[in-house]
Formats: sequence, structure tokens, C-alpha cells
Amino acid sequence: MKVPFVNYPEHYRRLKPELDNIYFEIMNGGDFILRQHLEDFEQNIANFIGTKYAVGLNSGTDALFFSLKAIGIQPGDEVITVAHTFLATVGAIVNNGAKPVLVDVGYDHNIDVSLIEKAITKKTKAIIPVHLNGRVCDMDSIMEIAENYHLKVIEDSAQALGAKYKNKKAGSFGLTSIFSFYPAKILGTAGDGGMLCTDDKNIAIAVRELRDNGRTATGGVNGYGYCSRLDNLHAAILDMKLQHIPNWINRRKDIAISYYQGLKQITELKLPHYYDIRFYDVYQNYVIQTTKRDQLVQHLRKNGVEILISWPTPMHKEPTLNLNFKLPKTEELSRTVLSLPLYPELSNNQVNYVIETIKEFFR
Repeated sequence: MKVPFVNYPEHYRRLKPELDNIYFEIMNGGDFILRQHLEDFEQNIANFIGTKYAVGLNSGTDALFFSLKAIGIQPGDEVITVAHTFLATVGAIVNNGAKPVLVDVGYDHNIDVSLIEKAITKKTKAIIPVHLNGRVCDMDSIMEIAENYHLKVIEDSAQALGAKYKNKKAGSFGLTSIFSFYPAKILGTAGDGGMLCTDDKNIAIAVRELRDNGRTATGGVNGYGYCSRLDNLHAAILDMKLQHIPNWINRRKDIAISYYQGLKQITELKLPHYYDIRFYDVYQNYVIQTTKRDQLVQHLRKNGVEILISWPTPMHKEPTLNLNFKLPKTEELSRTVLSLPLYPELSNNQVNYVIETIKEFFR
């Protein structure tokens, strides 16, 4: 049996009538840039997240970059985040001229909140918690620290659409939050796309101007900006898919439970189930850990199961990035984690095949 890590063709086949209708509607109408479909999606995603404003951008990377720029991060400022994340999180800090200060992660692969205060200096201006793999960080602790030290919080929610902490959704805690609509995300489009969410009207206005080369809503210009608009075709696709998100999340959770029930007896595996009632996890990725990771990867690939190792080298160990930090937990994860296939189109037979293939390896 072949089990792809993602299955874009099957995803399209299941949504074909809706996707085709959207394409022909946009093509026939000629509404491509900054039109009603984008405005509708921005309003609907803001309602879904629980913020007042949402600004569609061409990527989650730009949403991070514009967040930092809009909240006033300056060269020489310090921003606390983690190394166990996609490169864009740290890249947005560096590209704003600021210094990334990296702390280690905890048991759930998210930022270890007990380490944040030790990393704060007089130059610290913000914290970027990364809600990794569909699990929200401990936002009570982070927001308390931010308030005590007068720091701004930007939530990197690229992997956490629909996830909750104490029944409050990822992306609704910080001054800004960002989402990615890369195709493999829980809500993905046919290419790149991103969103910045906020309750601050001035930030929303500033980012709308930044995304459109500095042009203002009244037709003027407010300095130089960038070309970073979420186009109408992607917005319309995402708006249609948004209505499917509750069912897709339920399917992801069902698959995660199946993996747990099938693999929990293997003592050499650590599974991503933490059973803390404060958290509602959506399993953007199903990440398992084992000291036999590399051998297991070979076995799975040999048997037709496509897997992903997101960070074989920890970011702070990449020689070209000049990040000099000691992060033992992050380094351990890079040696031991792998992500199994998990998406709504995955069949029960495929899930069972993955489970049996892993069992066979450990037998």
C-alpha cells in the first residue's frame, strides 16, 4: 500500500465542484486583486478566530514580518522565540533588524514558559510563541510575563488554526497573530497565502497599507510598502474551505486517536497525547518520537509510507544563520521526531497500514 504524506489530488477530487465553480466565477468576473472575495474571507476568518480585524497577505512569512514592523520593532531590539519552528519565525525578526533570542521547548514541543523570564533583557520588546503541530502554548503564563515586562505578543499560529487554550482559539491572545495557508496546512490554498489578525485598528490599517505598496484606503501614499496581497482566487478558495474546517478537525482527531490506540503499547515510542483539559489540539502534524528514528524512517519509506522530518538539523545549529544558543531539548527533538501522515482524506485502511508497519518494525 502507498500512503502519501499529503494527498492533494484526492483533496481536489473531493472538492472539485466547489473549487471549479470558484475558479470560473473569478475568471468570468475578472475580480482578482483586493475585491469582495478577499473582504468576505477576512471578515469570516476574523469571526472564526475571534478578533476584530484580519488582513490577507501573500504568506504567513509576510504576516510575521509585517507584525513586527507594525508594532514598532526596531534594529537592536530583542524578540524572544524558539528554534524549534519553521525558519520564517526567526527570519522575520532578523529581517526587521532585530535580534532573535531563542529559548528551549518543553514536553509538548512548544516554548518552555519557565525559561522566558531568564531571557528578558532591557532590549527585549516582544515574544513570539509558536503554536506548533496544532497545539496552543501556555498562553496564561506568556501573557502574564508579557504584561509584567511590558512586552508585546505576536502569536505564530501557522500550525494551529482552530486549536484552543481554555476554550479560546489560537490567534486571539496576542497583539497580533499570524496564519499560513500553505497547501499542507489545516486550511490550505492552491499555493501560498497568509493572514494577520488583530484587535488593534491602527495595526490593521498599517498592515493593509504595507501589503499594497504603501497605498492608503483614500488613494494616497503612506511611505514605501511591499506587494503582499492575498489574491481573490485564493481568498475565495479559502473562504469556501473554511466551512469544512470543523469536520476536517474532527477527522484529524479521529485519526490521531487511532494512531494512539494502535501504537500506545510500544514503549520505545512517545506519542503526542498530553491529556490536559486546558488544551484542544487539532493535530496539524502527528509527531512521534523514538531514539530509533532513522531506522524507522527507512522501514516506513521502504514499505510505501511517506513521512516528514521537519528539522533534521536544529535551526540554531545551521552555520549560515549565526545563532549561538544552547538548546538541549530542541536538539534532542531534531534527533528523534518524525511526522506521520495525517489529513482528512486519509482512509482507515491507510491509517491501519501505517500502524501495522510501525508495529512490524518494533517487533
